[in-house]
Amino acid sequence: MKQGKKNKALTGGGAAAEALRQINPDVMAAYPITPQTPIIETFAKIQAERLVDTEIVPVESEHSAMSTCIGSSAAGARTVTATSSQGLALMNEVIYVASGTRLPILMLISARALSAPINIHCDHSDVMGARDSGWIQIFSENVQEVYDNTIIGLKLAEKSELPAMVIMDGFITSHSVENLETIPDEGVKKFVGEYKPEKYLLDIDNPSVFGPVGLPDSYMDFKVDQEEAMQKVFDNFDDVSDEFKKLSGRDYDVVEGYKTDGAEHIVVVAGSTAGTAKDVVDKLRDGGKKVGLLKIKLFRPFPHEKIGNILSKARNIAVMDRALSFGTNAPLYSEIINSCKFSSVSHYVSSYVYGLGGRDIFAKDIEKVFEDLISGETSKGVRYIGIN
Repeated sequence: MKQGKKNKALTGGGAAAEALRQINPDVMAAYPITPQTPIIETFAKIQAERLVDTEIVPVESEHSAMSTCIGSSAAGARTVTATSSQGLALMNEVIYVASGTRLPILMLISARALSAPINIHCDHSDVMGARDSGWIQIFSENVQEVYDNTIIGLKLAEKSELPAMVIMDGFITSHSVENLETIPDEGVKKFVGEYKPEKYLLDIDNPSVFGPVGLPDSYMDFKVDQEEAMQKVFDNFDDVSDEFKKLSGRDYDVVEGYKTDGAEHIVVVAGSTAGTAKDVVDKLRDGGKKVGLLKIKLFRPFPHEKIGNILSKARNIAVMDRALSFGTNAPLYSEIINSCKFSSVSHYVSSYVYGLGGRDIFAKDIEKVFEDLISGETSKGVRYIGIN
């Protein structure tokens, strides 16, 4: 451990709050919702102890929280929020305003199932429902990544002039205590720097318009510019992660290939399940099986080329989704199919859906997926893991 770094035991929510303490944002507007509440609850205690200068704005709903964040960010303030599930769904109208206005708001999300039926536990339905809203989306495997991604995500958003979601699995990561290594306050402060937007509403010397009417002769141009900014996120991520590595010693890429070199059978997954899958890969590798894991970190924008290059070396591929897209393929599976087409990968890709509403996923379940690949057992339809 480098000089000045500290080992701490925190939950994912606590790790996010600790990173926010070090960032010291100007404004946080948020509304409580399980399992996100510990993030703002912990940060509110930090603010009450006057450890940050942040203005916390209590609001009557998540829609109001995002609306407040839009006004704050447009005014030139470094702005953050947090939510889950129905809260993110309630924000749906205004999250498009945040991205279309190119406001670098950081939103921490404890991913949770959507109603109905009522469920407060983990899956990725909420964030997948917002995947085309124009926000950067970064998945976290564990508490260490929640802390790191919060710091990286803020800088990436501001560098890209796009809002960003940092996603942790509800309860599994948000409420579980793990050891992590934190960076000294002065290091984080220097890394994120002082927020100086190029244009903001309160810059009276250089007045700007936010949220103008875009009629048919201009609207499409705005959207193309927005997409071009999203495509630049890949290079921006490389720059930010390289700088973060110098600060922390931890190296991040848009995806993580775990023992994919020489792997004939690869499983693709996002979120906390990657940790269990790595244990399964280790066990099967010890048994002489050529298996590997591809963990998705950056989901929006989606790194098709890099993923296609990794998967092109495999014989069999399976994708594990923690969400459904009703009436079509599961969301991560669809993106992997696109990646394979992009890189002319002709392998058959199997689709598995698991863990909806917080249903447990066990090592034996993931091992069975690998066994299906190794035996060459494929199915044209989706397979549901652990269904009653």
